[in-house]
Amino acid sequence: MRSLSCCLLLSLVATAAAAQAPAPATPLPGQVLVSGTVPDEGTKAALLARVRTLYGVDRVVDQLAIGNVVLPPDWPGHVQKLVGADLKLVSKGQLRVEGTDVSLRGEVASEAQRQQVASAIATSLNPTYVVRNALRVAVAEQELLDAALGKRIVEFESGQAVLRPSGLPILDEMAAALARVKGKQVEVIGHTDNTGLRESNVALSLARAEAVRTYLAGKGIDAASIAVSGQGPDRPVADNATADGRARNRRIEFRVAQ
Repeated sequence: MRSLSCCLLLSLVATAAAAQAPAPATPLPGQVLVSGTVPDEGTKAALLARVRTLYGVDRVVDQLAIGNVVLPPDWPGHVQKLVGADLKLVSKGQLRVEGTDVSLRGEVASEAQRQQVASAIATSLNPTYVVRNALRVAVAEQELLDAALGKRIVEFESGQAVLRPSGLPILDEMAAALARVKGKQVEVIGHTDNTGLRESNVALSLARAEAVRTYLAGKGIDAASIAVSGQGPDRPVADNATADGRARNRRIEFRVAQ
């Protein structure tokens, strides 16, 4: 199970009717930023001690303020339970507690972890609390694209950069996957078998990659986020001596820029 680098914002307000605290800064990678408003120094000290025990003193950034707010019954005790070991599974997230309103968002490494964190929160609170769980499973962008393409081949008309109808449903699925990695630069790479002149195959593979970019742009994917290249026959994945191998080598590859 891979670990996620923590970047968490704990936002705590004793009651939703409280005056708004200053907007918190964005935590840096590895930091846990604790912000919001509590009614007294004792509550603040106890909350910070709990967070520091869980994450380590050096990682916790204190932006808690003292203000004229009212505590729901046993509010500090419930928050102490919320800040439990399962919370460390969340990356790039925020736990926000406003009175009896609790929201949690961020990323976890698997569906099992998402359910584990959700269950821990549900069992730590009484029925007066309302929980909004927006945790999502983090999937590495390249893994997501590889899974969407699978082992399928986007086919073209022989010797041309014209997509065959059989390739369009595959590209429709790739467009949906690319929409999920929005903000990342993706390279579409064309490949051919070794039949014919290398120079012609390189040009053909590039033209096919450009045809794929054009199709994806028509499905709402920003063309500026897609780079194209043609590798021709230079990177085979199968033996060009067989018809099956040549078919596997005539492919489109999607690669997330690092």
